Amino acid sequence: MNLHIRPESADDRQAISDLTQRAFQHAPHASHTEHLIVDALRQADVLSVSLVATRDDEDEIVGHVALSPIMLSSAPPGSAAATGWYGLGPISVSPECQGQGIGSQLMQAALQHLEKAEASGCVLLGDPAFYSRFGFRPRDELVLPGVPPEYFQAIRLRGAWPRGIVSFHPAFDISV
Repeated sequence: MNLHIRPESADDRQAISDLTQRAFQHAPHASHTEHLIVDALRQADVLSVSLVATRDDEDEIVGHVALSPIMLSSAPPGSAAATGWYGLGPISVSPECQGQGIGSQLMQAALQHLEKAEASGCVLLGDPAFYSRFGFRPRDELVLPGVPPEYFQAIRLRGAWPRGIVSFHPAFDISV
């Protein structure tokens, strides 16, 4: 299968929402608000990267990944440590297409976007077995309260490792 990855367009928004909802529908770790998170990030104008994957030359979206800025407790606003760090997620793949490498290709594309933007790094919450393939590792100096440390992972792209408590955008706290 040939996969085409591109930035989202305004016409993709409903399809992204539907895809994200289906992708997390039966996931045991899901909040079932992942589709609402993407919409809230977009509405808050903090959806820094939003990429969709389509198969071959079809228009059907089979995958999506979102990146948004994070905040660090130890960094004063505007400091080098407070800027350039992003949170990845949610990342969604259509249930009928999971296990075909779409998530991996979306991850690689998202990291390439961060590299081109000269981002400092990225954090995420997820399965260590999957995300370690891309260089993500738990870091003692970065903490996401209430989460087992092995599931909160980071990758540094440039600069020094920051320290502190990480906060995702308030959109991640949305509830139904």
